[in-house]
Amino acid sequence: MKADQPEPPWRYRLLWFVLLWVAGILAVGAAAMIIRLFLGL
Repeated sequence: MKADQPEPPWRYRLLWFVLLWVAGILAVGAAAMIIRLFLGL
């Protein structure tokens, strides 16, 4: 086992998955707010 071995790629995949998941929720929330504003007019 090497001590200077880089982190496993699954950590980066999980990090990207979480970031994309949060970004998707924020995008859907923003779109819902915009739709509500347009429907409110």
